[in-house]
Amino acid sequence: MSDHAGTVLGIDIGGTKMAAALVSADGRIVTADRIPTPTGDADQVFAALAELIGRVLSEAGLAAAGSAVAGALAAGSAGIGPLAVGIGSAGPLDQERGLVSPVNIAGWRNFPLVDRVRELVGDVPVTLGVDGHCFALGEFWTGAGRDVSSLLGIVVSTGVGAGIVVDGKPMIGQSGNAAHLGHVVVDLDGEACACGSYGCVETYASGPRMVARAKRRGWRSTEDVDAAVLSADAAAGDEIALAVFDDGAQALAAGIVATAVTVDLTTVVIGGGVAKAGPVLFDPVQRWVKRLAQLPFVADLTVEPAQLDNAGLIGAARLGWDLLPPASTAHRSGSASG
Repeated sequence: MSDHAGTVLGIDIGGTKMAAALVSADGRIVTADRIPTPTGDADQVFAALAELIGRVLSEAGLAAAGSAVAGALAAGSAGIGPLAVGIGSAGPLDQERGLVSPVNIAGWRNFPLVDRVRELVGDVPVTLGVDGHCFALGEFWTGAGRDVSSLLGIVVSTGVGAGIVVDGKPMIGQSGNAAHLGHVVVDLDGEACACGSYGCVETYASGPRMVARAKRRGWRSTEDVDAAVLSADAAAGDEIALAVFDDGAQALAAGIVATAVTVDLTTVVIGGGVAKAGPVLFDPVQRWVKRLAQLPFVADLTVEPAQLDNAGLIGAARLGWDLLPPASTAHRSGSASG
């Protein structure tokens, strides 16, 4: 039997990249690939995703190298393809109907992602979750949260996404969009957000918003720079960069504490591109959390970096594993279910 048999296909879709991987029952990535998220209309974006899926299956030896997607998935129908498919997508989404409308993928509005993927994979279960949920579930399963029962996972990147696992189960919500921490309002007089509201966490803590705020204050205002450059300057002691990171950290901390006192949890894991800034982000976040978390049941609230590079992929695959009967997952670690 192929080493890749008995795996679930995880798919992670964001505004910057699309990734796919075959993941074993113990959360190990067997083979993976990624592409930049293309621009274009709905079908052009999906065609790129379909090609990526086919390539991952081919790389795993589930179809002849270079074969068409249809050929790769036909191999799956012969019993050597993925057992299920879990998809994590930027939101918002309609989980019940399998529709996605990612803010940062203009071509997809009420796009029937689950049905389109199901057309590719044939007669295997397919499920969908918000990318932040998948990040949290991945870290809970095999990452920084594997020794706790509940956690809040946050992705700080071009936006701010989040997911919550409570007593081993992802908190999904009525529509599948629970834990949109990036759109918790922390400043009633704040800047307009892409969601239509004002003063959201994302307007202060996302990478592009921090860069824009720093430029308005005179930091490298004529240069083409990104959050990585901003964090490097902050680490070197640049006062504007440090002040902007402190603003972002305060907003994140406010969202974290609001979530913690609502859900009653004490473990927070932060990942994403901006989190790679390290102490430049985590030191002020921890300082603000300590200042804001005054109720006794959140007094021990901890914030730590993510441990996984592919938490979203692993969490998406976990959603797929949780669709399968216990006999298929008897040796799987953890106890979450979707």
